[in-house]
Amino acid sequence: MQVLLADEYGFCFGVERAVEMVEEALGEGDTVRTLGPLIHNDQEMSRLATHGVSTVNAPVQIKRGETAVIRAHGVTPQVEQELREKASKVVDATCPFVTKVQKLASRAAAQNRHVVVVGNPEHPEMIGVFGYAPEHTFVISDVKEVAALPKLNNPLVVSQTTIKLQNFLDVAEAVKQKAEGETQIVNTICSATRDRQDAARALAGEVDAFYIIGGRHSSNSRKLLAVCKEQCEKSFLIETEDEINAEDLQGAKRVGLTAGASTPNWLIKKITKRLEEIGAEN
Repeated sequence: MQVLLADEYGFCFGVERAVEMVEEALGEGDTVRTLGPLIHNDQEMSRLATHGVSTVNAPVQIKRGETAVIRAHGVTPQVEQELREKASKVVDATCPFVTKVQKLASRAAAQNRHVVVVGNPEHPEMIGVFGYAPEHTFVISDVKEVAALPKLNNPLVVSQTTIKLQNFLDVAEAVKQKAEGETQIVNTICSATRDRQDAARALAGEVDAFYIIGGRHSSNSRKLLAVCKEQCEKSFLIETEDEINAEDLQGAKRVGLTAGASTPNWLIKKITKRLEEIGAEN
């Protein structure tokens, strides 16, 4: 049984940057606290915990003398200010792609324009973006929600960095039809997200089974699963090698493998090894 890795997989630039920033703070001897999980991968968070990184749920839990880390998804300006008042040092590990969305929303609001963001309103990235322009911003999940929006003044349409491209395009077109004035459309889907989805889609049509390594609460990992299922019905989202059911691989000659943007290389290697062991047994 062949185990084939997609052309693009695993840590994206923003996640790798965030982990490196935390490790640098640890190297300086800081007591490191992240506001919420740094990234959406429990296994990597557990690894960081063994090195002394802990997670808090609110700025009030940060003490003087500690280093507070803003996770890759970003936070609202109000939360950032609270962190700076509480902590001795703040490390801003917000992904640069997310920062771009925040700045676009803030700029549009300053011009008294509406902002439509395509994404999950409950996702931490979206909560942070909304905080930059709360009186002008609407966060919607899909095109069906456009009809319920009020009249939109010269709207800006942007997206959560990890959504599917077609969903964004559908919403953008619907907003154009509803808007008053000019509609500005800026595709803010992370290029790493697009690249991983395209690579997974290409490989999924050539294999008998497909495994996506990533957290079940990770938006980009769930999107990868959906993309793979379009081409390969036997596609599975797993977090560890223990979740692989050997019976699912009976008769499989080629197995595809990819990983979400928050999945570390050490975990990908462990799961690849387990799949190869199952292949040898079969």
